[in-house]
Amino acid sequence: MSIAPKDVHENQIQFALERGAPAMVAAFATRRLPYPSQAFDLIHCSRCRINWTRDDGILLLEVNRMLRAGGYFAWAAQPVYKHEEAQEEHWKEMLDLTTRLCWELVKKEGYIAIWKKPTNNSCYLNREAGTIPPLCDPDDNPDNVWYVDLKACITRLPENGYGANVSLWPERLRTSPDRLQSIQLDAFIARKELFKAESKYWNEIIESYVRALHWKKMKLRNVLDMRAGFGGFAAALIEQKFDCWVMNVVPVSGFNTLPVIYDRGLIGVMHDWCEPFDTYPRTYDLLHAAGLFSVESKRCNMSTIMLEMDRMLRPGGHVYIRDSIDVMDELQEIGKAMGWHVTLRETAEGPHASYRILTADKRLLHA
Repeated sequence: MSIAPKDVHENQIQFALERGAPAMVAAFATRRLPYPSQAFDLIHCSRCRINWTRDDGILLLEVNRMLRAGGYFAWAAQPVYKHEEAQEEHWKEMLDLTTRLCWELVKKEGYIAIWKKPTNNSCYLNREAGTIPPLCDPDDNPDNVWYVDLKACITRLPENGYGANVSLWPERLRTSPDRLQSIQLDAFIARKELFKAESKYWNEIIESYVRALHWKKMKLRNVLDMRAGFGGFAAALIEQKFDCWVMNVVPVSGFNTLPVIYDRGLIGVMHDWCEPFDTYPRTYDLLHAAGLFSVESKRCNMSTIMLEMDRMLRPGGHVYIRDSIDVMDELQEIGKAMGWHVTLRETAEGPHASYRILTADKRLLHA
């Protein structure tokens, strides 16, 4: 996942997405980034002008929150290699801060320095009393990220090792991760069974899309799943050998399944679909929304979400909305008004099912 702030770097996001690389607009500022704790195995900052040591290292503590236990932080910046007094002072401050964070300096060579995060809390607990930054309160939820201010404290690692013990790729894609047990969920059946059921469901649906709707003929690279659940849709595309990547969006209106998505080796982000999504216009080839509108229509205007979809969708791109019959008439109307070529289809369950599939193409406008 490549991120850049909303400044002169913003067009880098457009370039990355045009090249077919996962990217979005985001910045280390005053709030947590919309990714879960222990999301990334490696965080890399090149030509990095972020002042990591300011405000008791609050920005580096956000990196620490997102790094998986035993993960790496790679820093390529002037303090690493320049021998001017100010830069050397900055390097000393960085070394002091990372030591207090219990990070191990693994390598410093040329332009780059690489640190490793500890695999458990023992180093944190053995620090001298009063060491800054302190550990976060035990009741602080590190996966609570939507409009949550940054905190100048060290995120505790789970005592049970959850998040650290992920399988290797590609096994991790199919394995139900430990953190499936710790996320908040209204589960009436065993969570592992729920996970397996979602995977089976999406595998069968993608197979049917390939067979009946010729998905293999679509030119797909950047795909957005607007209500991702455990990431079953993205996993099914990988299983079906589609050469694309999926941005898995977990809406704030539902349960936060992002830790599971990242533990499977997929990427995703938390978002409120009543607001714009932090990406460049015309950057996605396929937008997929299953059961989204019947939920979000209670919170925000459906035309607002559809207009945002149109902004993100590349000309020649496709939309697949799988939802309740109740919302389909309005969605069809909005789609046609935006100039989409809209078709309403029955699901495999037949004409009496309570669900329908709305497919749409955004064609190039001709004068």
